[in-house]
Amino acid sequence: MNFALIMLLLLVFTGAVWLAESLYFSKHRTAGAAQPWWIEYPVSFFPVILVVFVLRSFLVEPFKIPSGSMLPTLLVGDFILVNKFTYGIRLPVINTRLIPVNEPQRGEVMVFRYPENPALDYIKRVVGVPGDDIVYADKRLSINGKEVPLKPDGEFNYLEGGLNFVATQRFEEQLDTHAHSVLVQPQVPPVQLGGVQRFPFRDNCAYNDSGFRCKVPAQHYFLMGDNRDSSSDSRYWGFVPERNIVGKAFMIWWNFDDLKRIGRSIN
Repeated sequence: MNFALIMLLLLVFTGAVWLAESLYFSKHRTAGAAQPWWIEYPVSFFPVILVVFVLRSFLVEPFKIPSGSMLPTLLVGDFILVNKFTYGIRLPVINTRLIPVNEPQRGEVMVFRYPENPALDYIKRVVGVPGDDIVYADKRLSINGKEVPLKPDGEFNYLEGGLNFVATQRFEEQLDTHAHSVLVQPQVPPVQLGGVQRFPFRDNCAYNDSGFRCKVPAQHYFLMGDNRDSSSDSRYWGFVPERNIVGKAFMIWWNFDDLKRIGRSIN
């Protein structure tokens, strides 16, 4: 379901009724006569829909975390807020950038339209920006020939699907100015080679049993989940085009299972 398109259609419909009421119907109605229901409801809802549409399209939009691919940074069930302005002002629905503001930086958590199905929104961490040479070998990440700092930070265990117990090692990773936690399962290979798809600029990548190497093309980004061995990300379906960017995740605003997470910033 394309919520932005539905909101736009509702805005156009209620706005047209509001305009017709203001310019024509109100002037030709008997003095003191009540508005017909088919005018009253659209006119009443128009300001509300307008405010919601502007907020969601240009300023901030809420999302719910559906999977554990960003553990331990984001938990399943976290409701987050995404800044729609950070990476530029975009036309609603078609998502074309009109006014550039900032470019995504390494380490930022970004919401984007899944390249394989733009109707779906994904959330991952920016690992590579245009021109970067990304190497992930034996569970160690290197960018442009420099190994990304990584230090042990204990263990992290969780239930996957409510039944499967998963034991991981937690590390603190430093991507430029962003320090964050990542999870690694030592027994799982760096890349499940059977899951690697054919994608645009696939020739920019080379895979083997120890990992991969990718050169990020212009106007594209390479993203990975913090839960490194339980994430469908750029390793498998490729680079994220600039046109697919939705915004930067910046805050957890609600979690029904853990109220202490409310208000946490997303690093």
